Amino acid sequence: MMSLRYGKAALVAFAALLLAVPQATAQDRAPDRGLSAPAAAIRTPDRPAYQVALRADADGSHWTGRETVSFRNSARTPLRSVDVRLWGNAPDGCGTPGKPSAVRVSRVRGGTPHPRTVGCTALRIDLTAPLAPGARAAVSFDLALTVPDRTARFGREGAHRYLGNALPVLSVRDAQGRHLDPDVGFGESYYTLAGDFRVVLDHPTALVVPASGTTTRRPGAAGRTVSTSIARGVRDFAWAAGPFRTKRLTSPGGIRVNAYWTAGTPAAGIAQTLKDAPASVDEFGRRFGRYPYGELDLVMSDRFDTFGSMEYPGFVLLWTLPEGSPAAHEIAHQWFYGIVGNDEYAAPWLDESFAQYANELYYRLPTETCWKDAGIWPSDTAAITRPMGYYAAGRRSEYVQVVYLRGSCALHDLRRTLGAPAMERMLRGYVRDHWQGVATTADFKRAAQAATTKDLGPFWTRHRIR
Repeated sequence: MMSLRYGKAALVAFAALLLAVPQATAQDRAPDRGLSAPAAAIRTPDRPAYQVALRADADGSHWTGRETVSFRNSARTPLRSVDVRLWGNAPDGCGTPGKPSAVRVSRVRGGTPHPRTVGCTALRIDLTAPLAPGARAAVSFDLALTVPDRTARFGREGAHRYLGNALPVLSVRDAQGRHLDPDVGFGESYYTLAGDFRVVLDHPTALVVPASGTTTRRPGAAGRTVSTSIARGVRDFAWAAGPFRTKRLTSPGGIRVNAYWTAGTPAAGIAQTLKDAPASVDEFGRRFGRYPYGELDLVMSDRFDTFGSMEYPGFVLLWTLPEGSPAAHEIAHQWFYGIVGNDEYAAPWLDESFAQYANELYYRLPTETCWKDAGIWPSDTAAITRPMGYYAAGRRSEYVQVVYLRGSCALHDLRRTLGAPAMERMLRGYVRDHWQGVATTADFKRAAQAATTKDLGPFWTRHRIR
């Protein structure tokens, strides 16, 4: 989500935005897994491959077609079912008879579907036959998407449509069981494994359609265009549609950056974003490893104040004001959650704190003394490694202060403790070792400890990294 580049005013506004979001109910809330649950060595189903073909209506409000996802059973025992997450249903749940849910699945092949659960965001499918360890299988289904009438990641604004978290994706199973955490209404609860997407979108030619991955376009039926996007090694896929204005440029390091914006987006903010985006993607490539997703699509609007900004692999939604946008923070997420995955419900700091740390490095913000307040916490129970369930249970006011500010400050203090060169080497190695995989707090602590002869135990205790 959005960065805290602009100081206290932005922090207050962002905190107010989070506090205004309706709280998850106790019925929808998943059990708290603790501060830093150990990760399982085996996560399944893995190596997913998504094949999607959708056709849009005249203004991009409705998309219908079919999705097929194949996968491998990486567990040591037969896999009898899979869980598909329908995250786009989170705000409105199962809908009503007169207004069905935003993401609808039907005509399932390859298995038998159960009734949807977790507020209609989870669909369990019993496979036709148990899948042996190491074997592959596939399920497919008809898919209907109705873009909700709200300005949101999955929503609309004027003539523009945004389809973030709209495509169904596979959930993860590991030693902790089935990961079916709820969307708590702020931050992220997502946890998926990297896979490949081939998404074919048939849409009116009048609609400009930015998307994850590398996109090619060809003429379709009269007045229509077929856009085909290939995204490899990604955890999700997002797109938008509307009368966007566009500009294409290439970063000095050779990364293609495609910019899209609405007519109301401030020109000064666009210009600042077009300066920061190519520079930051190159800088983060030098710091953490080269950007792997081909193109990078930036979608800008001044109307995203209802949710801030949002990152997807190769595609970001940017709340853009005259002073700019949180481009660097959202682009840093391409590495932290994108390349180095994490369970965003169980350990939100592993993507948000790291993205904010990278953002502060990029802007050369003064952080030399942030750790002097390390002993001051918003509550006795606060800790950097708390899960989203903790914040959803009446502690939302701590989320920004701890996950963004305390977490990024702890990383700056670790840089001071290890020394800047050692911190740089450690982070490059951490990213390399978990490239397109999943990392945990324990993984990061091991990487940091291996970079020094100092005992980091007191450091973790002081910063409440557990």
